[in-house]
Amino acid sequence: MTKDGDQVALRRLLSDVTAGLGDQHTHTTLTQALADLGMPPVEEGSKRERVERSLSQTTDGRLLQVAERFLKTQRTDAPTRNLLQDAIWAAASPPEIPLRTRRELARALASGDLVQHGTRFMALLDSFWHLDDDLWSLGPSTRSLRARIERHFLRNTDWPVEELFEQLGAFDAGDARFARFAEALVAGDVLLDETVQRRLAAAMNAHLGTAGLKLRQTGTLGGYPRFTLVPLQLAHARAPKNVIFATPAKPDIRFLSAVDNDIEVVNGDALIYDRTVTDDGIRWRDLQSWWQEREHITDPGEAKKSLYARLRASLPDNSPGQRNLFDNYHRILGSEVYDMPALLPEVWLHWDPRTVRERGPQALLRFRMDFLLLLPHGQRIVLEVDGSQHYTRDRGRTPDTAKYAAMVAADRDLKLSGYEVYRFGHDELRNETTARTILEAFLPRLFQHHKVTGRH
Repeated sequence: MTKDGDQVALRRLLSDVTAGLGDQHTHTTLTQALADLGMPPVEEGSKRERVERSLSQTTDGRLLQVAERFLKTQRTDAPTRNLLQDAIWAAASPPEIPLRTRRELARALASGDLVQHGTRFMALLDSFWHLDDDLWSLGPSTRSLRARIERHFLRNTDWPVEELFEQLGAFDAGDARFARFAEALVAGDVLLDETVQRRLAAAMNAHLGTAGLKLRQTGTLGGYPRFTLVPLQLAHARAPKNVIFATPAKPDIRFLSAVDNDIEVVNGDALIYDRTVTDDGIRWRDLQSWWQEREHITDPGEAKKSLYARLRASLPDNSPGQRNLFDNYHRILGSEVYDMPALLPEVWLHWDPRTVRERGPQALLRFRMDFLLLLPHGQRIVLEVDGSQHYTRDRGRTPDTAKYAAMVAADRDLKLSGYEVYRFGHDELRNETTARTILEAFLPRLFQHHKVTGRH
């Protein structure tokens, strides 16, 4: 299905699930309910009409946010929940997990390892699948999927894991649901045993590798390892060190300790983020905490303002497009920005103490990025605003194919080094209103694609 088709299907689904809001609220409380879902206020008409008109006025770029908030704030049955989850997760373009990989993975798992605690295991299954599927039963059913799992998998153990997956529908499920299910199977709060966690992850990885995937430890949760399914190229990505940013001028750098890779800027105004970059990447709250400590600022509000001003001041005066991107990134995210990736401007990728004349014209190719986002699980996103200087000479009067060739060559190098590059034409972002419209549509899709969510 196309992206447009996805939006139409999601809007239709939201129309169905929000139709009952009017029955649950008075006119007064409905206003707040719509706001809580991120839908625009509509004050006139019946309650049903207000909901319908509010949804129709919700932009495509905000539909996913509405769906996510609906799941968090409203009670739904399992089939409806799953439909919403599938729509939300599909927007992240999940990696394909072929049927053969799924079956071989299931055959490699031992039921005794999966079920360390029956109640916790059933709660896990409940969160992904529709277990109470006997619609004719008025009470506890002996024919529901829940009852059959308890009988054949937990008590009598005559179902192997492959049969359990078959009955759940895991082999036919969307890639995103299967991926999250695999992660949940090795979660510490389900197994409560690190040895078993690692054994299960290793067994799964023996087959996930054929699909270019790996369950990688990306942190801890409650003292237990936390595993995330990531592409193999990210599974081996190194954590960034000494992020040099917020200056358009080449900094003068020296090593304080070459052994420890400690550096300082001798002159110039570059910033160096020298804290450990965790698997969460660098969020605004991480950057603000670092800045507050660096500048000895006691008030968090003052730290926020001064950091924002410092970063914005590093942007070139002759690029309103870059300024509009920076400003609108923070306006669109609003208070959610604290737990979202920090937008780092003017980031130095390569640094060479010698000049281009000494080292050659390729020495400083792609030496500075307009913006860098360090996302969870080692993902690195570059945002570039291309003015005419990227592909012309003589102040924009003459096309320069050599400049363009150098730019696309540098992009290839970046991608091979683990960076994802997204380019904007400067004219797209020159006007503040137009820039906001473009970024309101782009940012939610970017974060969904790379599985980035804020923490609340």
